[in-house]
Amino acid sequence: MTLHSEIHEQPQRLADLLKQRARVEQIAAAIQSRAPCFVFLAARGTSDNAGRYANYLWGAANHLPLALATPSLFTFYGQPPVLKQALVVGVSQSGKSPDIVRVLQEGRQQGCLTLAITNAPGSPLAQAADLVLDIQAGEEKSIAATKSYTAELLGIAMLSAALSGSEAAWNELAGVPGWAQEMLTQDEAIARMAQRYRYMNLCVVLGRGYNYATAYEWALKLKELAYLVAEPYSSADFQHGPIAMVQGGFPVLAVAPQGKVFSSMLEMIATLRNEHTAELVVISDNNEALGLAQSPIRLPAGIPEWLTPLIAILAGQLFAYHLTLAKGYDAEKPRGLRKVTETQ
Repeated sequence: MTLHSEIHEQPQRLADLLKQRARVEQIAAAIQSRAPCFVFLAARGTSDNAGRYANYLWGAANHLPLALATPSLFTFYGQPPVLKQALVVGVSQSGKSPDIVRVLQEGRQQGCLTLAITNAPGSPLAQAADLVLDIQAGEEKSIAATKSYTAELLGIAMLSAALSGSEAAWNELAGVPGWAQEMLTQDEAIARMAQRYRYMNLCVVLGRGYNYATAYEWALKLKELAYLVAEPYSSADFQHGPIAMVQGGFPVLAVAPQGKVFSSMLEMIATLRNEHTAELVVISDNNEALGLAQSPIRLPAGIPEWLTPLIAILAGQLFAYHLTLAKGYDAEKPRGLRKVTETQ
């Protein structure tokens, strides 16, 4: 099994996870019975980016404020915050990171309901939790996480649908595996596109709203596989200073599907192209946005904005994978990395 094969495995894994609706609804019912006032979420790396998605989705669709944990307060400092009336969530592919486990243990000690979202239902994180959502991504052998990330996103999205009780949301979720399969049909085109950037060493990745998470995850894949200095930003934050570094030919990668934040993303992309002469890679389902890019990647049509992060990141994964090969690096053995990172 290779990184490339695991990327292509995702439509089936997502379809399999969608069959677990009943279990997700049980978890949602347990959460609703406790009526938490907010969510306190702990994660690292790729899972932290899934947490950024939850921050937007659970806030918008479920009216749950979400705080991203600072695990060092629980470990090195030994001064955890008061978590009264929180739902304490740990997101981890392996469930083995001691600092994430410690956050859930502290949540339990403070009388909070705890939830583990993990690919390892027998892990220390799962054992520390009252509720466990097994994302069922299967064994992920590649060091760079791909299918476990999209499964985390889907688990978060399914939980949102269950908490809201919206049948319309479940109907939209049913389209995810098909959209994912359609996105992956652009594999060869993205491979050709990546050749244009084989000498790129520095770039910016932009996203906003739900796809703020996508910008961070795409940048992470570029860092850990192709060894780029890839800096993720909200398009709004990017205007507050960082845009000054963009001049002729500077590469900017942007995720800009249609939705509530699209107009602001389109304005930024147009400014970068017309005023800064940036080199643009754009993932979008909008012709105007794609037309501004030297390297356009088209999203499948009809994806609701809240689900676009599950599909857009597939294009980002393929771009990072093929760029890694174009640069002559080994995508299966990124330097200095292990599959499981156990931070304190």
